[in-house]
Amino acid sequence: MPDLSHGDDAAAVNALRSAVMRLSRRLKHQRVDESLSPTEMSVLGTLARCGSATPGELARKEHVQPPSMTRIVALLEAKGLVRLEPHPDDRRQKVVTQTGRAEAMLEESRRKRNAFLATLVEELDEDEWATLRAAAPVLEKLAHI
Repeated sequence: MPDLSHGDDAAAVNALRSAVMRLSRRLKHQRVDESLSPTEMSVLGTLARCGSATPGELARKEHVQPPSMTRIVALLEAKGLVRLEPHPDDRRQKVVTQTGRAEAMLEESRRKRNAFLATLVEELDEDEWATLRAAAPVLEKLAHI
């Protein structure tokens, strides 16, 4: 286990945090639909990755309070990006499903952000690109812990 309290390991954690935050900010500027908040885009991304879910399940996955998720879902529904359907087992609940319009928008957003990253990657040498390819699964794991 690395010693994260000082030295090279602590410096590496600091550099990783800083780099991930800066890159994330740059990617957020590569939006397709400026009318959607980053939170709304995140909810649509979660639905794309995980499939339909109740508002409560989405709130847990997005780390927000259920009343906040209820408002977010209502906004997305008003924009035609999700639909609410009856829960198959519990009539008191609804299931949130993304629409085809949301799927198309997310695909365009991915395409735009991937193209942006591809232009950045073009500036790397072969060793740096190989290191980044090898690190991608580890970064993905960190994102989901």
